[in-house]
Amino acid sequence: MNPNMERLYNGIVKENPVFIMMLGMCPTLAVTTSALNGVGMGVSTMAVLILSNLLISLLRKVIPDQVHLPAYIVVVASLVTVVQLLIKAYLPFLDAALGIYIPLIVVNCIILGRAEAYACKNPPVLSVFDGIGMGLGFTLGLTVIGVVRELFGAGTVFGFQVMPAFYEPIGIFTSAPGAFLVMCLIVAVMNGASISTKANSKVEGCDGCCATCAQKCDNPKNLEEKEEVKV
Repeated sequence: MNPNMERLYNGIVKENPVFIMMLGMCPTLAVTTSALNGVGMGVSTMAVLILSNLLISLLRKVIPDQVHLPAYIVVVASLVTVVQLLIKAYLPFLDAALGIYIPLIVVNCIILGRAEAYACKNPPVLSVFDGIGMGLGFTLGLTVIGVVRELFGAGTVFGFQVMPAFYEPIGIFTSAPGAFLVMCLIVAVMNGASISTKANSKVEGCDGCCATCAQKCDNPKNLEEKEEVKV
């Protein structure tokens, strides 16, 4: 697979920040009362993630190891400030809906995690695609949860009435317990379908957790070893 496409696939499927790695749970559960809020939060985070990955990758040989984390936070905070001001200026309704969770993108573990684990060790183009993949995965996760909560909690999707007129909205889906309930049900379905363990067919002994794996699934040596085991 093309390395750039692999980064996209990795972020959306193999290491989806929401459903596989369980990162960014605070905004995931707090702002997904509607599908629109989920998309808004996801796109905002993706914009910061892409730009921070690019800048950190470009500066990876300049930033001293002793101050790399403070430097990352400065870069991310600057980008978040720009994104927040743009949202306030052009999307005030979204700013009102997301509130404090926009500035909290600064300490989102997805942003800092990708900076530390990938952007500071890889070239700019791959880092950008890694940011796009992780951003799309995060946006997809928030949107799916938002759609389910809005559908059952209000009978609408993106503000459009979907449920019949006689449908009685289930209030729990728009509250905090509803967020946990929807998240648990989605993860349970994914686990039942073994979506998080697809890598098992590539590398012997893989537990499907790519974030902590020391092996590379596309390493020919690993694939040869797998074939030898089968024989």
